[in-house]
Amino acid sequence: MYFLGIDSGTQSTKAIVLDLDTGSILASGHSSYELIEGLPAGHLEQHPQTWIEAVDASVRQCLETLGVHRRKIAGIGVSGQQHGLVALGADDQPVRAAKLWCDTSTQPQCAEIAHEFGGQPGVIALAGNAMLPGYTIPKLLWMKQNEPENFAKTTSILLPHDYINFWLSGVKRMEYGDASGTGILNVTTRTWCDELCDYIDPRVRSMLPPLGSSRSVHGRLRPELVAAWGLGENVIISAGGGDNMMGAIGTGNIKPGVITASFGTSGTLYGVAGAPVVDGQGEVAAFCDSTDQWLPLVCTMNVTVVTEQVREMFGWDLKQLEAAVKSAPAGAEGVMFLPYLNGERTPNLPNGSGVLQGLRPGNMTPANLARAAVEGATLGLAYGLKRFRDLGMNPTEIRLTGGGSKSATWRQIAADCFNAEVVTLSTSEGAALGAAIQAAYAQANEQGEPVSYEALCARLVTLDESTRCAPDPANAAVYAAQLERQMELTGRLQQTGWL
Repeated sequence: MYFLGIDSGTQSTKAIVLDLDTGSILASGHSSYELIEGLPAGHLEQHPQTWIEAVDASVRQCLETLGVHRRKIAGIGVSGQQHGLVALGADDQPVRAAKLWCDTSTQPQCAEIAHEFGGQPGVIALAGNAMLPGYTIPKLLWMKQNEPENFAKTTSILLPHDYINFWLSGVKRMEYGDASGTGILNVTTRTWCDELCDYIDPRVRSMLPPLGSSRSVHGRLRPELVAAWGLGENVIISAGGGDNMMGAIGTGNIKPGVITASFGTSGTLYGVAGAPVVDGQGEVAAFCDSTDQWLPLVCTMNVTVVTEQVREMFGWDLKQLEAAVKSAPAGAEGVMFLPYLNGERTPNLPNGSGVLQGLRPGNMTPANLARAAVEGATLGLAYGLKRFRDLGMNPTEIRLTGGGSKSATWRQIAADCFNAEVVTLSTSEGAALGAAIQAAYAQANEQGEPVSYEALCARLVTLDESTRCAPDPANAAVYAAQLERQMELTGRLQQTGWL
């Protein structure tokens, strides 16, 4: 029996076919795309149709590899970029392009919402999360205030993965995991926060689709797609989830004790909890996961985007970048890189920028700049890990995913910055694998053949032990001091208005 996992991201869509019996990935597909160009600073958007075309292309690549065996596909799961606003009209067509998670144009709307409820602590008391520019609901308020004609046309709102599920099945529905990133879900009760919804507009509650368990089957593949793709009858669509929620499943992060760190363009750090983990400071997102548990999460907006800028600046390829980073000592001889090139989410600096500090004639070398870039990006996530520990989460292991995790030098820096063992997975497609595993779980349980996530992940998620790194005590001490320095410098620059 085969299961199709789809991961629709900001830059590309990937699809894999998982053989449930052997655990092998039998086929894969990939389709890249860009953001809409020419928008004002801080506005980041994509057309939902772009995702649909990419899903179709990626799936067809997989099916071509499978040939006649494509009819063994029993279920499909979808992972999608979180927080994006897909506003649909009465005809179920998007009324405008989707505003994405990385869109920071909604800072005034976040401030307005927070002010209405007594500041961010008041919002946290209502729903469990601070109101941040990345979240979905301030985007809807932005549209109401800046594009009233589009707001008037809007009859329903979906998240990116929900929209793909709708295209696959014809069913509109939200599950708890991705819904918890809208900013209006009470993560403790897993119900919509009426006070926040009504403040945005009295119509908002009618725009929201039904909300339900992440463990349930979402629907069935539409007959038109069954025919177009040549699949068998009764292919289920699982609930799906946000990319981090699916990445948790795909890295075996399904019970407390394991932390996943993703080193992509942006960075995320998350771990499953058996009860809500609400951060009164609002720095750790109190999300739900997509197995009906909780997924406290820290997001930073600048990881490989920082190292890629340095690599391009010096005209290096990836091997040259790795060699440069490896040649410089821990601490980069005093050079510090505050990595906020795209603004930042943790700490909350929507208008932030990058800062190089500590330059002297003897340390201003390409290698030190490269090392400082990697260290700055990694320490941003290490701050998140410190906040996890402050909230009572003490990981036994950190599993690395994303492009940055492919670097042996970066993996060791991560172990030293986190002061914990790190290891990567045998597949780099954690979110797509998680989506396929969720589909297998939903299909089996619907058929009356109960299976647990623990059993599935134990068999289907494998670690690459050759990549395991233990922290170096001396370097860990250097980075503990450097983390304090980095956050102190960030705080002082923020207070003076220079960041």
